[in-house]
Amino acid sequence: MAIIVKNMLDAKGRDVVTVGPDRTLLEVAEILNQKKIGAVVVTSMEGRIAGIFTERDLVRAIAGKGPGVLDQPVKSAMTTNVHRCKEETTVDELMGIMTGGRFRHVPVEKDGKLDGIVSIGDVVKSRIREVELEAEQMKAYIAG
Repeated sequence: MAIIVKNMLDAKGRDVVTVGPDRTLLEVAEILNQKKIGAVVVTSMEGRIAGIFTERDLVRAIAGKGPGVLDQPVKSAMTTNVHRCKEETTVDELMGIMTGGRFRHVPVEKDGKLDGIVSIGDVVKSRIREVELEAEQMKAYIAG
């Protein structure tokens, strides 16, 4: 049985740190640091995904425009073409999405609204659990 995103969210929770599009880059950088996370989802008033802002976006903004960019709204530097997944997405499909797009965070969408977020760390943990379970089943089969 393939592990799906829903299994990961059920285990880790569905809490996602979100910000509005008008928060400054400095405010968002402080949130990333305080929460010890690598990304926030930028949401509209209706809870829809407007973008994602990651550590990589922060580095790109500062390198491109200098430190003065920190006073700009996050909407000026966020990634707007956000790859999303659904609860039914398998871990293998998610790994393909993350590897192909070279990103480490994928928001989960349900009924057009944000329902969670999955990081590459979540995917790795899930795969490790899956491999450990297979090893246990193999040992039990051999021990018969």
